[in-house]
Amino acid sequence: MTSEKGRIFYSFRRCPYAMRARLALAISGTHCELREVKLSDKPQAMLDASPKGTVPVLVLADDTVIEESLAVMRWALGRNDPESWLARDDTQLIAHNDGPFKHALDHYKYPNRYDDCDPLPHRDEGLTFLRQLDGRIEGQGQLCGERRGLADMAIFPFIRQFANHDREWFDAQDLPHLQPWLADHLESPLFKTIMQREKPWSPGDAPIEMAI
Repeated sequence: MTSEKGRIFYSFRRCPYAMRARLALAISGTHCELREVKLSDKPQAMLDASPKGTVPVLVLADDTVIEESLAVMRWALGRNDPESWLARDDTQLIAHNDGPFKHALDHYKYPNRYDDCDPLPHRDEGLTFLRQLDGRIEGQGQLCGERRGLADMAIFPFIRQFANHDREWFDAQDLPHLQPWLADHLESPLFKTIMQREKPWSPGDAPIEMAI
């Protein structure tokens, strides 16, 4: 037995890509079976569906596979978009988040994975993007207007990860609009809903419905 219409969603709770996909699935009311993945022991069923081996992966009832987080978001919101998130999108801003900012975040958080082991220049590069976001939020509350939208939901999980690496440093920065914006999203009922804790899935486990 699987969830409504047989949709299966492979996820990892702390992955920002999976977070933003879960946010869109939840707000759109899309029912699916949640399969939490242990990244060091990825289930063969996920690899069979998506050999790239990264989360998120959404498998539809007709075996269509959606294996990129933004594609999952846009698919879900295309079905049902109760808060009109798609109207508050910014593809260039999201691309900068997923490109240069994610590069800076990875080198800041995991310097030993790379040849350059000094994380501070990368922290500074990330801070430049945070200041850009702070300026956009000023006077309107969110990244693309007064209400949360796709841009906010696609970006804030990565800002969360950056902030949590050294919270004392982050809190000391002059980001008077970004910091409460992040705090509000982290405290939102929607975010708390999608952060449900589940043990890693194994074949034969009873299906778990993703919280919506």
